[in-house]
Amino acid sequence: MWHMDARPPLPNTRYTRTAMAFHWLLALGIVGSFLVGVQMVDMKMSVLRLQLYNWHKWAGVCILALSALRLLWRLTHRPPEDVPMPTWQRRLAHAIHGLLYLLFFATPLVGWAYSSAAGFPVVLFGLFPLPDWVAPSKELAAAIKPWHGGLAKAMAALVLLHLAGAFKHHFWDRDGLLRRMWP
Repeated sequence: MWHMDARPPLPNTRYTRTAMAFHWLLALGIVGSFLVGVQMVDMKMSVLRLQLYNWHKWAGVCILALSALRLLWRLTHRPPEDVPMPTWQRRLAHAIHGLLYLLFFATPLVGWAYSSAAGFPVVLFGLFPLPDWVAPSKELAAAIKPWHGGLAKAMAALVLLHLAGAFKHHFWDRDGLLRRMWP
């Protein structure tokens, strides 16, 4: 059985509850949006497919807003002390986190631009029409579409690396790192 009681974390190594809430809400939104995105693109045209596209867009807007709030929180609140680890691991972790933050913004923004170019406006929760980023253009939509998918796949790969690092620290190093973000 998996327990969260590897060596207890060092003092001042836990994130705040607000930071944890941002982390886990974004994790759920990103994983859910990715899974829906993978499923919906291969479906035949149907009411369900259109509903999934809308849900995917709404999730993207929420991910964008949560990412902005999370970044604002991170810039105004000092993170906990790092657990001891080799310099190369710390640099890799910081690089992965930086790229994840970049993709938290780039992926939904490119998706929004694609939706605008394709002529399908984003109407948040079916109630709040959001402005189009670009004028409708089939050529532009065709050029943007692969970028959204590619960014989403890059984010998925980085999320897997992030998870692998967390599990390595928990199960191999037993250094309490995973507990920093565990509620």
